[in-house]
Amino acid sequence: MQKGNIGVTTENIFPVIKKFLYSDHEIFLREIVSNAVDATQKLKTLTSMGEFKGELGDLTIQVKLDKENGTLTISDRGVGLTDEEIEKYINQIAFSGANDFLEKYKNDANAIIGHFGLGFYSSFMVSKKVEIVTKSYKEDASAMKWSCDGSPEYTLEETTKEERGTDIILYIDDESKEFLDENRISSLLKKYCSFLPVPIAFGKKKEWKDGKEVETDEYNIINDPNPLWTRKPSELKDEDYKEFYRKLYPMSDEPLFWIHLNVDYPFNLTGILYFPRIKSNLDLTKNKIQLYSNQVYVTDSVEGIVPDFLTLLHGVIDSPDIPLNVSRSYLQSDSNVKKISSYITKKVADRLQAIFKNDRKQFEEKWDDLKIFINYGMLTQDDFYDKAKNFALLKDSDNKYYTFEEYQTLIKENQTDKDGTLIYLYSSNKEEQYSFIENATNKGYNVLIMDGQLDVALVSMLEQKFEKSRFTRVDSDTVDNLIVKEDRKKSDLEAIKEEALNVLFRSQLPAIEKVDFHVSAQALGETGAPIVITQSEYMRRMKEMANIQAGMSFYGEMPDMFNVVVNSDHRLIKEILLEEDQQCSSEIKPIQEEIDQLSRKREELKKAQEGKKEEEISTAEKDELTDIEKKQDELTQRKESLWSEYGSKNKVIRQLIDLALLQNNMLKGEALNNFIKRSIDLIPGEK
Repeated sequence: MQKGNIGVTTENIFPVIKKFLYSDHEIFLREIVSNAVDATQKLKTLTSMGEFKGELGDLTIQVKLDKENGTLTISDRGVGLTDEEIEKYINQIAFSGANDFLEKYKNDANAIIGHFGLGFYSSFMVSKKVEIVTKSYKEDASAMKWSCDGSPEYTLEETTKEERGTDIILYIDDESKEFLDENRISSLLKKYCSFLPVPIAFGKKKEWKDGKEVETDEYNIINDPNPLWTRKPSELKDEDYKEFYRKLYPMSDEPLFWIHLNVDYPFNLTGILYFPRIKSNLDLTKNKIQLYSNQVYVTDSVEGIVPDFLTLLHGVIDSPDIPLNVSRSYLQSDSNVKKISSYITKKVADRLQAIFKNDRKQFEEKWDDLKIFINYGMLTQDDFYDKAKNFALLKDSDNKYYTFEEYQTLIKENQTDKDGTLIYLYSSNKEEQYSFIENATNKGYNVLIMDGQLDVALVSMLEQKFEKSRFTRVDSDTVDNLIVKEDRKKSDLEAIKEEALNVLFRSQLPAIEKVDFHVSAQALGETGAPIVITQSEYMRRMKEMANIQAGMSFYGEMPDMFNVVVNSDHRLIKEILLEEDQQCSSEIKPIQEEIDQLSRKREELKKAQEGKKEEEISTAEKDELTDIEKKQDELTQRKESLWSEYGSKNKVIRQLIDLALLQNNMLKGEALNNFIKRSIDLIPGEK
């Protein structure tokens, strides 16, 4: 028997493995099984080269649990190890500057294991003792047994083993008993080893017999050694891709379509990316792409390898050029990773372009599901926008689809304002903004439907990309003001009547939390609505952006601001003014005359003070001006109070306000109930 110390330049390798790598301790199984696969693949290669002429036989890798003895064993029938190879690959851990390195990477198991090829030593994260029983494929090789209890000391001795290959026997420590649980090992094998290129058996298959579960003689093979991405696309049918998707994501709907990646220069990359169907924001989960290295699972955190917008996709990427033990710092700096990212972006864009070109009808049918990916890509990557602008679509309220160029041609003649700016009208909710859409289409305008999660941000981006263009939501102004083609017609309403309308309607507007109303009178024509509530495009968009963009919370805290436009041309508004004149003029007229008289007096005083310095104006003059302004305010308040009182008795005013609120989905609760009662009262009938 040979005894010795493992050749490390520091004696703290095992405590480090135990302590610092503990957060990633489950990867030990991936490492040990991967080593078994490598040993098996090497034997296949030697056979193909004629260097091994023996029978390969059954190459299945066996994973076995023995709860009674507290062991987990991984066995292969690969090349095995000679005593010299054990000395070289197991006993000599080439360590330089180990202490510094261990301190630097103490929280990153992958970095340490990957950097030093310590895959085998990850077994000590969960084991109090590890044994290797191995026999090389080489003729006359002796079977060897290596044993280590987690200290730098080991023993190496000859043993008996009938077949070539290696058994790694882990004596699971007391802190890691979870790895003696069949379900735990089964889930880890499924996670890390589902597509390894050599069959892996975990126990025997079970079946129900006589009311209980019994083992059969058949191996329980847990992996698919020839997964779909390793095969040629020409060999595969649509159903093959769909079946593989169901295997990866058992509870998901059928994907929209997929992209089969296959490149061997200037890097190796295979894989299948699926565009999933997204039913709601809840489905917008990243990290559904699994990264493999030579069919060994690495991670499902693929940011940095896959462009950010494509992390919404599902599927598999496999590249031997991305090391098995991949670290964040590696991904950020490696040139191959950047090339892979660019390649995937180009491949996705080319595939989308091909589908659009070859079957536009199918592309349009899938657009509502696809647009989240494409819009996200255009928003985050200029190089993707440059490709996508040729196949990205805009959908209008008639469910017709247009490319950016087609739509620009469609609206250019009728939707260019007096300053030469092309106005893109859009709705964010077809049902809620139906009447605004109808008003716009009746005027000959086309309205886009932009109701996606990213459309607020997309609108702002397209305004920057498109030349002399502006996006305006259909409910952001009255229909005549959406696209101003000539200077606006001024209302011929006298000032006192305009003021009356303003107060009559402002006084009857409900108090809604975090909502401000601004009332104005405009001449919108006899056929226009009597009252329209609109929301400023700028402020609304800023508030919407605040919901999705950090640093804009200031806008999110501001109240919603709505414009209430009263149509002075409408019959009902004229009737309200006529009745107001009959009911209020006798009291309003003398007040207004007094206000006008005070205004003239105020102007005279202001004129007399022109050119004078502050100290040259007497206290008496200042006091007189203050008294006039105070009296004006009091009279104005009396006048508005009279109008408010009249407004509160006029059911038509409140009815018109409630109709406009209802149109904007702002009439709820008690206010809605009162509106319904008032509507019934206003219906004429026999008394």
